[in-house]
Amino acid sequence: MLKFYFAPQTCALASHLALEEAGAAYEALRVDFSKNEQRSSEFLKINPKGRVPVLATDHGILTETPAILFYIAQTHPQAKLAPLEDPFALGRIQAFNSYLCSTVHVAHAHMIRGYRWADDPAAIAEMKRKAPETVAACFTLIETEMFVGPFVMGEKFTIADPYLFTLATWLEGDGVDPARFPKVLDHRNRMLERPAFKKVVAAHN
Repeated sequence: MLKFYFAPQTCALASHLALEEAGAAYEALRVDFSKNEQRSSEFLKINPKGRVPVLATDHGILTETPAILFYIAQTHPQAKLAPLEDPFALGRIQAFNSYLCSTVHVAHAHMIRGYRWADDPAAIAEMKRKAPETVAACFTLIETEMFVGPFVMGEKFTIADPYLFTLATWLEGDGVDPARFPKVLDHRNRMLERPAFKKVVAAHN
C-alpha cells in the first residue's frame, strides 16, 4: 500500500486530492510542522529535503508535487486523470503543473518564507510586500491565458485541477482578492463540491 506524508496548509493537498480521486489504496500520515517533525531524523531518512508531500511506493520514495501527480495518473489509468495516450495534451498538463510549481508556489513562498532567499530583515520585508503583486500577476496569466474551462484543461478533470485548487486556496493569505479571478474562483468553489475534495480538505483542517 502507498504511504502518503502530508501536512496541512501545504501543497501536499494537491497530491492527497489526486490519490482520493484515483481511488488509490493508501495510508495518509500527517507530519506535524508545529512540532518540527519534518526536520526529525526519522523523517529526514524518508525525505532529506525535510518537506512534504512524500509518496512511499513499492519501488521507492517520490517527492515533488508534479512528479507525484503524474505517478498517480500513470498508476491509476482507470481514473483518467491525465490523457496518457496523447503526448501533446499530456505535455500541456505538465507545462501547467510545472508553472504552478516553479513560479506560482515560489511567488507565494516570498510572502511567508523570505528567509530562504535573504537574511536582511529589510529584504525579507520587501519580498513580503511584493508578494501580493507577483501572486496576482501569476493568477492573471492563469485566468486570461491558461485556464480553458470548465476544468483547467477543458472538459475533463485532470491532475491539473487539484493542483490549481490547492494554490488558489492560498490567495486570501497572500493578500489577493480571489474575486479578481472569476474563473479560478468558480473552479475553486466547484471543486469543493466533489466528494473526494470534501473528504480530503476536512482531513487537512
